Amino acid sequence: MNKDYYAVIMAGGIGSRFWPMSTSENPKQFHDMLGVGESLLQRTFKRFEKLIPTENILISTNRRYKSLVLEQLPNITEKQLLLEPVMRNTAPCILYAALKIKAINKEAVMVVAPSDHWIEDEVEFLRNIETSFKACAVNDILMTLGIQPSNPNTGYGYIKYQGNEEIKDVVKFTEKPNKEKAKSFIKEGTYLWNAGIFIWSTKSIIKAYQQSLPEMGKIFIEGNHVYNTALEDEFITENYKKAESISIDFGIMEKAKNVHVLPVEFGWNDLGTWGSLYEKLPKDEAANTVVNAEVIFRESKNNIVRTQKGKHVVIQGLENYIVVEKDNVLLICPKEKEQEIKQIVAEVKAKFKAKLT
Repeated sequence: MNKDYYAVIMAGGIGSRFWPMSTSENPKQFHDMLGVGESLLQRTFKRFEKLIPTENILISTNRRYKSLVLEQLPNITEKQLLLEPVMRNTAPCILYAALKIKAINKEAVMVVAPSDHWIEDEVEFLRNIETSFKACAVNDILMTLGIQPSNPNTGYGYIKYQGNEEIKDVVKFTEKPNKEKAKSFIKEGTYLWNAGIFIWSTKSIIKAYQQSLPEMGKIFIEGNHVYNTALEDEFITENYKKAESISIDFGIMEKAKNVHVLPVEFGWNDLGTWGSLYEKLPKDEAANTVVNAEVIFRESKNNIVRTQKGKHVVIQGLENYIVVEKDNVLLICPKEKEQEIKQIVAEVKAKFKAKLT
């Protein structure tokens, strides 16, 4: 394996749209959402281990999840953890990771990826990552992977590209469009879904911060002498909260002039909602899908049911519903209303005053 290859897995989100499975104390990335015996984080880590040395895979997460990460990934050390003392979106933690990696290896190239994505063809995915690594090792560029869109989805950002080479020039990023605009993007044929997977050399991304987010760059670069030492934790505790809360997309990618994209087709889903999970799970003849439960469906179709293991469930006359049971919570919600789950969580918090969220 190439010792210059690194990965940073983003595992700090709460995943509130997957409530009640996902809570602030135990978010979705630490759950076996697919019913396969591994959490989403474990699957992501094992995927990268096929290309990147185990010791070169870092996990970026909130400090409250430290024990969960170490429990689920027993073959890593605490040195591989990037523990955020406060939530500050993606730009600060990615700069922190880049500086920590560069302090170890000045020639490093790194991939930044979420911990909770569905990747169908892992061989093709890793081939795409290696193609990107090789390009970033010899060029001062910032890269992202762009998913070939299969429909005018309004839940994803879009990337417009140009060029005839394998790796394309990025023209612009567009945040989640309305349906009509998404349809026009598909028709035009030069747009890709933004998967939120980034590749670059540590040198290139640190330079980009100095150009586009100089104040943030100054905060973290002042810690160059403490990264990977006993003083790192104290420095991060004191300084991380000073950083602006901004995403890597807004802070860096939409400002930089050297952004490129590799169009890819490895079967991808961001697994952001119960509906997106439903799309990826096997279904019966009535298009019902089940995780863990033993279910009798009567006059019911297009439902997703997830419970604790071995729970016996009877569903009569339901169509297009989400049914999720966890501990002492039961959620029954139409799939078309799943975007309201965030509001439901707020209501639960206000009414029950219990640690259900």
